[in-house]
Amino acid sequence: MIANSQTVLLSGPDVGRLEQEYVLAALQSGWIAPVGPDLDRFEREIADRAGVPHAVGVTSGTAALHLALLGLGIGPGDVVVVPTLTFVATANVVVYTGATPVFADCDPVTGNLDPDLLAALLAELSAEGAPVRAVLTVDLYGSCADYERILPLCAGYGIPVIEDAAEALGATHRGRAAGSFGRAAALSFNGNKIITSSGGGMLLTADGELAGRARHLAGQARLPAEHYEHAEVGYNYRLSNLLAALGRAQLCRLDEMIERRRAVHDAYAKVFAHLDGVSLLGDADPAANCWLTCVVVDPDRAGWSAAELAAHLAERNVETRPLFKPMHLQPLFAGARAALSGAAERLFRTGLALPSGSALTPEQVRRVLDEITEFLDGHR
Repeated sequence: MIANSQTVLLSGPDVGRLEQEYVLAALQSGWIAPVGPDLDRFEREIADRAGVPHAVGVTSGTAALHLALLGLGIGPGDVVVVPTLTFVATANVVVYTGATPVFADCDPVTGNLDPDLLAALLAELSAEGAPVRAVLTVDLYGSCADYERILPLCAGYGIPVIEDAAEALGATHRGRAAGSFGRAAALSFNGNKIITSSGGGMLLTADGELAGRARHLAGQARLPAEHYEHAEVGYNYRLSNLLAALGRAQLCRLDEMIERRRAVHDAYAKVFAHLDGVSLLGDADPAANCWLTCVVVDPDRAGWSAAELAAHLAERNVETRPLFKPMHLQPLFAGARAALSGAAERLFRTGLALPSGSALTPEQVRRVLDEITEFLDGHR
């Protein structure tokens, strides 16, 4: 599908007058260099929203995950457990450090890391004496993983949890905010996320030492001296003050944008209600932020497939996307160790992310719903 002005996007940025005001004020303040008061405020505001003491603004969610692993001292020879159903960045950061990712399958209903399978995998790795240094969780499509089970399980082995909450700002689990679980968490403010700073991310943690280490490494590991002094490799990972200003305006509107995404999700739920073999991924989670609504289709029962629906919508300039291709199926990770149940592969084959953005107009929502209804009518 070639996008044009008539294309209904999957999750386009939602910006307006408030964002213009914040960015203009930042420009007029003179703080054009990478750091500044808007960055300081954005870090504080995100930390308060997540209920954690420390936040470090960085260039991407990927950078935040990388810094979290480095803060735990993870490196060559270490093992990190990673969900197989995720975006590649979650696995890539493990490779950045020289450690080895071991993949684990997902719960077939939520798409998040399967706690039962994780328990069996950790027992197996422990018996082998494998140096498991962390478990990376993913709050998939805006729904938190099952931390009520995962955290105590990992604590029993003395293994820290790092939460990839890139897609989940504003979601909660048992009353706790996404981004507040484990030793550290990462948020993403990419252009398609629940809020955007154009590009950017945030590392969240209750560990002051880890936050300080991340801040140091994100600033090229420069030492306090009049000249440029460096004793170790650092990274150009700090978020800019201008982008932080955009993020602050977006954060002011977060609850409103979640409610609009939830309304879109509920509209899809009505269209697909009572259809045999059709469900919405993670639909039982009322605390999700509804970043992307994903339909899962059993073609044998439904009489049609997710791919057929995608083709129908693409012909009508409606953007959709298959669910993540599991990491263990990626050429990059061919031969990697994985504990599998088949759930992630089934979701990849049978799932489809539908337009879900808060910038969708009522007319666009109605257009997508009408196109889906037309497709369903043709397959009844």
